[in-house]
Amino acid sequence: MQELLVTLAQGLVNEPDAVKVTVDEPNEEGVIVYHLSVAADDMGRVIGKQGRIAKAIRVVMRAVANRNDQKIMVEID
Repeated sequence: MQELLVTLAQGLVNEPDAVKVTVDEPNEEGVIVYHLSVAADDMGRVIGKQGRIAKAIRVVMRAVANRNDQKIMVEID
C-alpha cells in the first residue's frame, strides 16, 4: 500500500525524491493512516484544482484497501 501511494505521488510531482510516506499504527477502529509529504512547490500538483487529484488518490487507495480488507485514510501534509 505504501509503495502504491509513493508511486502515485511521484508520477505527479516535479521532485520525486522529496516524496515521503509515513504510516501510523492502526487506531482503535482499525484504520491505518498514511501521511503523504511532498515538496512545498509540488503541493498544488498533489492537491489539484478544488482537491480533485487528492480525492482521486484517496479513492484509489481505498479501493485497494477494500480488496485487502483494510480500512485506511490518506492525509496530505
